[in-house]
Amino acid sequence: MEFFCYHRDRAGSMALRGELMEEHWSYMDRYAKEMIARGPTFAEDGETPSGSVHIVDLPDSAAARAFAFDEPNHQAGVYRDVLLRRWRNVLGRTMWEFPGGRSGGGRYLVLGFGSGRAADLDVPDDRDGLIAYGPLLSDDGAVWVGTAALVRAEGPDAARALLEPEWYAGIEVHEWEFGGRR
Repeated sequence: MEFFCYHRDRAGSMALRGELMEEHWSYMDRYAKEMIARGPTFAEDGETPSGSVHIVDLPDSAAARAFAFDEPNHQAGVYRDVLLRRWRNVLGRTMWEFPGGRSGGGRYLVLGFGSGRAADLDVPDDRDGLIAYGPLLSDDGAVWVGTAALVRAEGPDAARALLEPEWYAGIEVHEWEFGGRR
């Protein structure tokens, strides 16, 4: 089962985040085989971390909750909240298999929060910039609740245009970069 996990940073937690960097990476190393995508998001200044994205393939919801809530930054209070949802990898690949590579162009997390009927379930026609893409689902995987994508785009507006706004209660766009050890 695939899961989308987005830990949002608590205001003023950057120093603590820095202190825990090695613990965070060591924790994530334990999930290397299960990882579909990962990486930090950034505030509008493009430098201040604002959260962490992890898309993982785990046996069940209990394993996903353990992954999300046992994470060292979460345990220490770096994060203010956690978005944890079932997800479906419609591209069928990891971020490391993205043909565009790790760098070049803007990278963004796009989150669309559903407001009704299921939308954007299929891969968009213009898939060249898609790093990861799929629907956010209810815990049992039966109900569409939104869409999550990692994209390469010319800017936040181009990233936002990936989703049809009338199908969503809200769309968030965050600067994002490929994660992992440097």
